Amino acid sequence: MEEKIKRGSYNKMFKGYPDVLNIMQMCEMLGGISKQTGYKFLKEGKIKSVKVGREYRIVKKYVIDFLLQNN
Repeated sequence: MEEKIKRGSYNKMFKGYPDVLNIMQMCEMLGGISKQTGYKFLKEGKIKSVKVGREYRIVKKYVIDFLLQNN
């Protein structure tokens, strides 16, 4: 139940972000981490992503899942 409440809070907090993010938006959501750290999370599989051409695309839900796991 607690996870459901936290997920709802994160959904409200990130309401202004699109459902599919680029690396900069993801880094901003994570408190302004560097792009280098963001890419590290993606390459290590800590946050699920899809590579489209040369760029990563990240579903907002996966960023929220990452936050819930590391809380």
